[in-house]
Amino acid sequence: MSDADGTLSGQVAIVTGASSGLGRIMALGLADAGCAVVAAARREDELETTADRIAERGGRAAVVPVDVRERGHGDALVARAREIFGRLDGVVLNAGVATGAPAEEEDLDAFADVLNVNVTAQMELASAAARAMIDAGHGGWMIAMSSILGRRAATGMGLAAYTASKGAIEQLVRELGRQWAGQGIRVNGLAPGYFPTPMNAPMVEQPGRLEGMLARIPLGRAGTEEDITGAAVFLASDAAGYITGHTLAVDGGMSAW
Repeated sequence: MSDADGTLSGQVAIVTGASSGLGRIMALGLADAGCAVVAAARREDELETTADRIAERGGRAAVVPVDVRERGHGDALVARAREIFGRLDGVVLNAGVATGAPAEEEDLDAFADVLNVNVTAQMELASAAARAMIDAGHGGWMIAMSSILGRRAATGMGLAAYTASKGAIEQLVRELGRQWAGQGIRVNGLAPGYFPTPMNAPMVEQPGRLEGMLARIPLGRAGTEEDITGAAVFLASDAAGYITGHTLAVDGGMSAW
């Protein structure tokens, strides 16, 4: 898209991990649909790039550098969204990290850090956003990022921490969707398969690895920007008004077998 289509016109959303990868792509997609975006991550220079690209396409964005490891980031992000844009309608809980090692050699400090960033920090921001949405009385939406590895084991290097965190996210989506439904807050998730991003670049470094991965995808290709933004905008929109507590696989059919 090059112009806002109005699907989310007038809405405001926080997107964490918006400095690169799927976070940046979804921030752009939401902005294209008319949503003002609070772009949050640690790297301010990359966030500025995200905001500049949104502005070039006619959208609105604010940059808020934040480390989700720091307690209090949730309330701070919500306060900035309301201060800058006057309201908060949605949150994309996208910030995430991974560590790889054979399970018998797992560094438990690294394991705990992955769970802290990928699960605990997401819960903190979700809770802060829900309090604001309940106080405002207009409901809202949340999208939490799972992965194909939240519903199946990894291949190659050991990813125990990452797979555990994404499995936890899918259960959190169910529980938060149940708890906040009465307040008009819809909580859903996205479980991407293979998308070429900086975070998963190591997955395809070995010769033949990419070809082997694509061979396991029924649609026979990697995901594109349009694939993930289409799903995100759908879950944020009124078209998904009767959907909550659900995690949508965006994986070309890979999790079907």
